[in-house]
Amino acid sequence: MTDATDSTDTTDATASSAAAGEQHVLAVVPAHVGGRAAGTGFAALLPPPAKVTVVESVDEDPRALRTARVLITALAPVTAEHLAAAPELELVQCSSHGFDYVDTAAARSRGIPVCTIGSSGAEKQNVAEQTFALMLALAKQLVPAHTALAEGDWALPRLKPSLTELSGKTLGIVGLGQIGQEVALRGRAFSMDVVYAGRRRAEPAVEERLGARHVDLDELLRMSDYVSLHAPLTDATRGLLSAERLALLKPTAFVVNTARGALIDQEALADALESGALAGAGLDVFDPEPPPVTLRLLRAPNVVLSPHVGGVTRETVVRIAIAAAQNVAAYLEGKRPQDVVN
Repeated sequence: MTDATDSTDTTDATASSAAAGEQHVLAVVPAHVGGRAAGTGFAALLPPPAKVTVVESVDEDPRALRTARVLITALAPVTAEHLAAAPELELVQCSSHGFDYVDTAAARSRGIPVCTIGSSGAEKQNVAEQTFALMLALAKQLVPAHTALAEGDWALPRLKPSLTELSGKTLGIVGLGQIGQEVALRGRAFSMDVVYAGRRRAEPAVEERLGARHVDLDELLRMSDYVSLHAPLTDATRGLLSAERLALLKPTAFVVNTARGALIDQEALADALESGALAGAGLDVFDPEPPPVTLRLLRAPNVVLSPHVGGVTRETVVRIAIAAAQNVAAYLEGKRPQDVVN
């Protein structure tokens, strides 16, 4: 455990600091997303009276969890058991647009708000760029082209029939939030026809600005050349692209997922790719993360993979940290938290 401020390991010291008005904050940053080094940098953004303890898992420091008033999590699971072990807890802050790794129902039953950084738009630029990086890699066959050439194989004759353009293709966006809107804008810049599906229809002014047309999900799947997922992971969206829905796609279509791995039935997607029922997939997210080496998608044909890098550029990480820190600092000052999802 790394503490961002000087501390002792005695109960008397804990009681003394509480009496002095310190507000205990537990920041949980798993090793695979930066660990203690990243967490310590984040802790520096929170001014006194916040006293920040940085750990790599919620279970690492039971005392810090027990005394925490705020828990900040960077994709680390926060379960009902964790919440029950935190009697002082008043707020859970997710350092992301997503919140599927927190038991929001258990938090709601305790009256604990769970917040994201959704309204900040901190991740939207990079996730949209990563979406198009995957789309372009698929359209231009960049991965097999690079691999072949590095091995001395001039693969142009073999790859030529698979090379395509984005221009004139239909881009289907599932979830037209801040990230989905950024993807739509880039789709229009590539002269793509943009359609979208989601729980709610966007305002007419938004549709006009984006050049996007609303359709239902099944219609979107039937008509799209590229399907890009930008929906949150909830009970309603888990397995959204099931085997039945994947079967609606054209055999020339591509699926791109930069949202959450569990939005897709991963076994069904592997089946579709291996059978040739789907042209390819670009995946930045998996279920679970990191994915096991036995995951079939890691070896499926015409797949471009990246390790959840959408949202973690140097610029994005700074924006995420600032947005999360500002929401926590405002709450500790007595203000209403933003982006409550439960």
